[in-house]
Amino acid sequence: MSLLPDALREALRANAIAACAAEQDAVVIDHRPLVKFFNPMGAATWLSSELYPDGDTLFGLADLGFGCPEVGCFSLREIAAIHLPFGLRIERDLCFVTRHPLSRWAQAARQCGSIIQAEQLLRAAH
Repeated sequence: MSLLPDALREALRANAIAACAAEQDAVVIDHRPLVKFFNPMGAATWLSSELYPDGDTLFGLADLGFGCPEVGCFSLREIAAIHLPFGLRIERDLCFVTRHPLSRWAQAARQCGSIIQAEQLLRAAH
């Protein structure tokens, strides 16, 4: 399975282009995350709302499972290169959809200490 199929790659790039254009007008766009990657054997989780022009740098919320989720950039290649026990790899959540913007996810994840717990909190809020 491709971690980032073409349609998703294009949507992430479109968000990055829109954010860059808005930034020139001193406007901040708070996109919804479009993709969720996760470690099937642990707590590491990444949400991304933008893909930069290099095709590797994602912008979003990263949680390595240490209780301090951070908004920033991370590398798709580095995530794809992670080898887990039993031949497992980092996976993309095929069912991930959210109504909440990245800032709400970050707020909830910091409050709860993880993206996993934030997901439960945000789901319960609806």
